[in-house]
Amino acid sequence: MKKAVKTTCPYCGVGCGVIATVAEDGGVSVRGDPDHPSNYGRLCSKGSALAETIDLDGRLLHPEIGGRQASWDEALDLVAGKFAAAIAEHGPDSVAFYVSGQLLTEDYYVANKLMKGFFGSANIDTNSRLCMSSSVAGHRRAFGADTVPGTYEDLELADLVILTGSNLAWCHPVLYQRVAAAKEKRPGMKIVVIDPRRTMTADVADLHLAIRPDTDVALFAGLFSHLVSNNAVDQNYVAAHTSGFADAFAAAGTVSFGEVLERTGLAAMQLREFYRLFTTTEKVVTCYSQGVNQSSSGTDKVNAILNCHLATGRIGRPGTGPFSLTGQPNAMGGREVGGLANMLAAHMALEDAGDRDRVRRFWGSPVIAEKPGLKAVDLFRAVADGSIKALWIMATNPVVSMPDADAVEAAIRACPFVVVSDVLKETDTTRNAHVLMPSLGWGEKSGTVTNSERRISRQRAFLDAPGEARADWWQLAEVARRMGFAEDFAYAAPSEIFSEHAALSAFENAGSRDFDIGAHAGLAEDAYDGLAPFQWPQPAGRARAETRFFADGGFYHADGKARFVAVEPTETNRTDADHPFTLNTGRIRDQWHTMTRTGKSARLSSHIAEPFAELHPRDAMEIGVGNAGLVEIESPQGRAVVRALITGRQARGSIFAPMHWNDRFAAKARIDAVVPAVTDRFSGQPASKNVAVAARPFKVRHYGFAVSQAKPAGPDAAYWALARAEGGWRLELAFTAPQEDWAGWCRRAFAIPDGVEPLGYADAQTGDIRLAFFDGPRLLAAFFLAREPVAVARNWAIAQLTTDHANLRKRFALVAGRPGADKADPGATVCACFSVGVNQIVAAVRGGCHSVEAIGKTLDAGTNCGSCRAEIRGIVDGCLAAAAE
Repeated sequence: MKKAVKTTCPYCGVGCGVIATVAEDGGVSVRGDPDHPSNYGRLCSKGSALAETIDLDGRLLHPEIGGRQASWDEALDLVAGKFAAAIAEHGPDSVAFYVSGQLLTEDYYVANKLMKGFFGSANIDTNSRLCMSSSVAGHRRAFGADTVPGTYEDLELADLVILTGSNLAWCHPVLYQRVAAAKEKRPGMKIVVIDPRRTMTADVADLHLAIRPDTDVALFAGLFSHLVSNNAVDQNYVAAHTSGFADAFAAAGTVSFGEVLERTGLAAMQLREFYRLFTTTEKVVTCYSQGVNQSSSGTDKVNAILNCHLATGRIGRPGTGPFSLTGQPNAMGGREVGGLANMLAAHMALEDAGDRDRVRRFWGSPVIAEKPGLKAVDLFRAVADGSIKALWIMATNPVVSMPDADAVEAAIRACPFVVVSDVLKETDTTRNAHVLMPSLGWGEKSGTVTNSERRISRQRAFLDAPGEARADWWQLAEVARRMGFAEDFAYAAPSEIFSEHAALSAFENAGSRDFDIGAHAGLAEDAYDGLAPFQWPQPAGRARAETRFFADGGFYHADGKARFVAVEPTETNRTDADHPFTLNTGRIRDQWHTMTRTGKSARLSSHIAEPFAELHPRDAMEIGVGNAGLVEIESPQGRAVVRALITGRQARGSIFAPMHWNDRFAAKARIDAVVPAVTDRFSGQPASKNVAVAARPFKVRHYGFAVSQAKPAGPDAAYWALARAEGGWRLELAFTAPQEDWAGWCRRAFAIPDGVEPLGYADAQTGDIRLAFFDGPRLLAAFFLAREPVAVARNWAIAQLTTDHANLRKRFALVAGRPGADKADPGATVCACFSVGVNQIVAAVRGGCHSVEAIGKTLDAGTNCGSCRAEIRGIVDGCLAAAAE
């Protein structure tokens, strides 16, 4: 009998509902939950591939100490003893937790309670610091609390949607589809995209403002001044519900229209049109994400945006408001429980003595942290200088995701005691741990998450716990028990933690704090199991409702008023003669964070299978990098080597590189090793979007491409990038030195059994080498070498891993590196949801499909998450333009 379980996707902050079905044979399938109000059945490519990422390959299944398997009792006793000893000898600030937006709220709550209320230190920070802490700081400055005012519905009700620093099509695809569908129904709806790159999101925009990096403050300060000059200020709202208007206007007034043009690099016509649209459109939603937050001026950027909405009173009403789009599935839940080093649980303020006393009394804790702890960058600096003696890292991979990543790894390696709780045994971070503790993964753990619109949803287990894996909250509670706090951490189930969390949110609240879910205090386990998605606040006695904040004021400063914040633009150009390019790091469509999950899916790796850097064609030409060549990116902090993607979508002088690749999937592609640890002075959030770098060709003698049944083991090559493929693995390669025996190299790399001889050839004139190894009709590995980037049909070559090669002609076709007449090459994957390649789309266009919709009807491409629609449109338009010539 099949078992269907409603749960929530573990990827971005959209918080999509998922129905996971477990078949009688144990197979799992997933589909979108049509009843979940975040996605109404839609899923993106990553969500659609969830069932492909839950195998036990590479899982950490038992506790380990020093690389050997240990019992839970031994591991937990050691952790408790080491933390207790450090606190006793060096004080509570000598220990730290570094946690994650991948944790469930219940995990987060227990970690925060233990560190702040029982250790007495606030040295707990989270990787959410890297993605949305500037939004938190901006909200608190303006609103008096970390409150997201609106709902997703506002994006559909707005007449103007501004997407600034947000590649919505790739990073929040389901929201992108909701916006695109709304525009299709109401063509008069306008979309403005503000981004230095022309991303796929820009293809749906009426106006794309390709501003220079980090000039958002100037742009929105100029808008604020324009609103005042054109009598667009809601004087009644400003007078009744805000303070600080005059100072904010005085600061904005110093930024002239001409200065905005000079700083942003925009054309006057574009800037005037943007200001006109905002000024004359009543229903405006401004969505902002990492392009705003990940900046040394991120908090000021947020407040520059909030100032414009407060000035016009466009907040809290349907179709209006500023909207922070969080990156991680439970970044919001972490904010709610005080998971950041400068916050307390339930949106209470660590700097407020009354709030500290309230939390301490509720917890019955012996102490309470009295000062902010170390934020992520400073936390790892303290690890490096020896101030932190014991460090516990949970559900994250900071050796890949932190700025100055090589220095972070060196710090962790030198720390006297490091614990890592994770689902995988081998990551860039686990290799430096003294103790490894196996955690539950998605589908195994149970708890809650909160999405970007304040909606709390259940993540439910539908798989048994593998091996000895345990919930993160359980690990924390067991350590607490061993440190003498058993009574205060005697949780038997996550429902008990959630109930306590809800009770704390209501404790001595009475409407004085925004976060209140007191209606769920005392929730029984069966009610918790059946908990339907709901949006906070939901105080005790109040029915569920979709809520917005601040239409009629009611802010959380002592006087109930919002604060305008005076912001002024700062210098943004960090380049110099030695580092003339600006590096912008970010995400791509089909991968998530450091690929610990998405890297398991062959389908998700089929669209983009290796690390890359986008360069403008003229920049590439000037530095001598050819198409598909390799480029070395370097800063004073470190270097990376990636594939060059030459595209006119990139601005001159700028480089974009994704942050996902790590040492398990590539030779030298951890891009955050290049990023310096520059942070925003208010939020502590690192600046990952404006990095001065040098770029040069990475010169090699040979390029290679290979497919193999077995996972290649540590390829001996100057450059390599590994990805899952159907039936095995795919491998991109480059060599700076020749090999005397390429067949021998293949035997070592692909574990070819003795006695299996290669079929192949070598061309002395061109330098091409082709080798294939067969075990009967089964292809074990194929290797292609050339002096230029290897021109072989990748998807066709991958398909040979699952093809019967009893026919000798097929073997020779493989060595030739091209399909026969009876086997069409689908081309590079465009639609990962349905595995549709570019050649298939081109053929459909030639067959009469002249629109994205027609392609969808014929091939299904673009009909699921829709994040590939812009790419499909480009292919269609290119084919039609070529045909018209």
